[in-house]
Amino acid sequence: MQINKKYITIVILILVGSGLFWQYNSFAKKTAKRASLYTFLQEMVRDTIHKDSFKQVLPVSVTDSIVRDTIAKDSLSTDTIPKRTSPLVDIVNYRAKDCVSISRKTKEITMYNQTQVTYTDTDLTAGINVINYDKTEVYAGRIKDSLGDYTQIPVFKQADQVIEPDSIRFNYKTKRAIIRNSYTDQGENKVKASLVKKENDSTYFMKNGIITTAEDIDDPDYYIRVRKAKFVPKKKIVAGLSNMYIADVPTPIALPFAYYPMTDSRTSGLLFPTFGEVNDRGYYLQNGGYYFVINDYVDLTVTADYYTNGSYGVRTASVYRKRYKYSGNFNLRYENLIYSQKGFPDYSRSSIYNIQWSHSQDSKSSPLSSFSASVNLGSSSYYKDSYNQLNSSNFINNTLSSSISYSRTFPAYPSVNLSATASHSQNTNTQRIEMTLPALRASMERIYPFVKRGQAKKGLIQNINFQYSMQADNRYSTNDNEFFTKTMFDKGVNGFRHSIPISTNFKVLKFVSFSINSSLNEVWQFKTIRYRDYDAVSGAVYKDTIRGFDRFLTYNAGASMGTTIYGTFDFGADKKIQAIRHVMRPSVSYGYTPSFDNYYDYYIADAFGTRKEYTRFEGGLYGSPGLSESNSMSFSLSNTFEAKVRSKDSTATEPKKIMLLNSLNFSSSYNLITKVFSPVSMTGGTQLFDNKLGVNFGATLDPYAIDNNGTQIKRFNIANGGSLFRLTNANLTMNYAFSSKNFKESPSSDNRQSGGRSDDLFGSSLNTNTQQENPKENSEKEQETKYYYASMPWDIRFAYSLSYSNSNRNPMISTNSLMVSGNIDLTPKWRIGASTGYDFKDKGVTYTQLRFERDLGSFRMSFNITPIGYRNSWNFFIGIKASMLSDLKWDKTKAPDRQLR
Repeated sequence: MQINKKYITIVILILVGSGLFWQYNSFAKKTAKRASLYTFLQEMVRDTIHKDSFKQVLPVSVTDSIVRDTIAKDSLSTDTIPKRTSPLVDIVNYRAKDCVSISRKTKEITMYNQTQVTYTDTDLTAGINVINYDKTEVYAGRIKDSLGDYTQIPVFKQADQVIEPDSIRFNYKTKRAIIRNSYTDQGENKVKASLVKKENDSTYFMKNGIITTAEDIDDPDYYIRVRKAKFVPKKKIVAGLSNMYIADVPTPIALPFAYYPMTDSRTSGLLFPTFGEVNDRGYYLQNGGYYFVINDYVDLTVTADYYTNGSYGVRTASVYRKRYKYSGNFNLRYENLIYSQKGFPDYSRSSIYNIQWSHSQDSKSSPLSSFSASVNLGSSSYYKDSYNQLNSSNFINNTLSSSISYSRTFPAYPSVNLSATASHSQNTNTQRIEMTLPALRASMERIYPFVKRGQAKKGLIQNINFQYSMQADNRYSTNDNEFFTKTMFDKGVNGFRHSIPISTNFKVLKFVSFSINSSLNEVWQFKTIRYRDYDAVSGAVYKDTIRGFDRFLTYNAGASMGTTIYGTFDFGADKKIQAIRHVMRPSVSYGYTPSFDNYYDYYIADAFGTRKEYTRFEGGLYGSPGLSESNSMSFSLSNTFEAKVRSKDSTATEPKKIMLLNSLNFSSSYNLITKVFSPVSMTGGTQLFDNKLGVNFGATLDPYAIDNNGTQIKRFNIANGGSLFRLTNANLTMNYAFSSKNFKESPSSDNRQSGGRSDDLFGSSLNTNTQQENPKENSEKEQETKYYYASMPWDIRFAYSLSYSNSNRNPMISTNSLMVSGNIDLTPKWRIGASTGYDFKDKGVTYTQLRFERDLGSFRMSFNITPIGYRNSWNFFIGIKASMLSDLKWDKTKAPDRQLR
């Protein structure tokens, strides 16, 4: 059979070649403008025998070689008739699963079932395909299956463009096309039209089209209908009359003409404002502005608010990133607030601002240096007075802090580390601001002078080491009114401190670590003081501030000793608790500092001639030289408790280890000069229930008694008829977080963008980000839908705080509060949450917030409400998720009522 096929193929080639040769002679006589024999034969052979009904008869390369050999032997190869350029620049390849029929009369090739035609960068698959090689056109369409339904929709691919129509007629020479009921993806947008005319590779004309971001293009929950439009793939759509449809119902949202950007990259453009009304500021336009794409690494968003009573706000936000170098963002917010009207008694005007900056450097960009920034500073009343819903959950936070640091390492021995830091801490309740601008640090690598580098260090002498460190600070203590004014800078204090610690360590009896240490410290100051003697005329003592360099030197010495003791209590392998392991780390240290009375002077304090000693370095950054000698011993004991319990898994061969107490520490000291013990400080903490419940506690225990006036006396409390220790204060904090997913921590809202907590314990800021969700997450949600009736995902958090104080025999609970936050997914589309708390001391409910979120497919809806308290407010939002159409939204806010202060 194989031999017969071979002979049959040769006969077919001879017959076809003869027929083609006869056709050519008759064809050439009719006109001198026909193609040369080579071109004509090549095209006809390709069109005729390139494919049969089931498979390709001969590879193209084989067919071409046969034609070339035939032409080379033909005497007409030297024909003087000019050659015609072929309309084809490449081979048209085609195939089909069922059949391929060739009609010489109509000059068409018809393919059926799972057809494919490829030509240059064009690929067309369909149920039925018809190639007219005379018109250089291809028609592709659908076919019906056994049930009468249309299947195998054409898919037209050209370069990176993909179109899925019902049918297409394409000219592969001019690359023009007529496309019916086409569909294409343009990033997050989907475009569908009843009729599309393809003009060239970059221009399409559409008729009766829709634009949407819905997942189901055949039944979208919303779309924008355009009657006529010009479509440039990956760039833009310019349309005439356009209006929005929701669930196939037209809405009043319409434009006589519209421009839709379709680019995948960032583009500059307008940000449309939201409209609304605030009870004490009138009507407003919020968050309107412009988005600038400065370059590939930096962008800038400028938005503004305006209220009809004259109030306004301006915000700028910039995000920057350079791969393998650095990344960060910068936000500047300013609001000018006006209440009431001029001439009214309640009229007031104020300005608030907030600055946020975050910067991080990639460690690979510069291994020897680093720069980072985390800034959050501004007006103390910013979060309380701003009507922006992003700040609604952050007014409870009463601390703003910032830090900007740069460090550099010089690796040559001995290596040196340099760092500069600017920091700030702000209490929004007291409006006090503490700022260090800047703080310089320098430290040199530890040097062992009695041992060569790289050698092991053994014994007392070889372990002797020293190093050098320096710190310099420029500190300011101010408030909101004086912040960054001349008054603040005049009150600033600065100085340098140089330290050279010297130490050594060695083992005693193999198990006890012993160390000896000493330190030299020199302080430089640029401001000192001087007291004048009592002035009888004014009846006061005056203090002068002397500007200029001055210094003092101090030193100290000490020793410490410590060890580690292990103890195990076995209860038996058949017990549930098989053993408890106790680890103790006791330590004793001694410290001595002499008196530096040479830096002290005295002044006459009153009319009776009372003399008081003082040092001119009083009020310095790093303290002042001590007048009294210090000679004390310190004691500390740290403990950890761990248990071995029998595993619930019967196949487990080893017991399970459980940490009972992560830490239980005690510390105190004894003054060898005054013969007095300091209070005992106790701290501890543990994690329970698979590390879901965190417990931390602490207490201060005073061994001495107090008299009737509440003054401590030099007498032990137990000798005074009391207990061994007198509890002066104690505190307890507990945090418990768990969820329905095997106690795994569930995702929570993130308020850090506006300077708040990373969880929703104090409430959640309203999220107006309408970006599309992860498709993978959506598919997972769909898969989990059928399980919601049996198990609804949820998460909950508890935070409890309790503090106790007992000074002067007046015991009281200082704080006693409980905070609760939780969320539950009622369905894959519905999510509700709440945050609240109760203050047991003041008998009141703390900040309470209710949250409702609904996934509406292409839309997202959320509603936040604070029902009680002076921050009572609500906010409703609904908008499209897609970023391109994020301006199609409705945001309604009821701001908190103004409180008179």
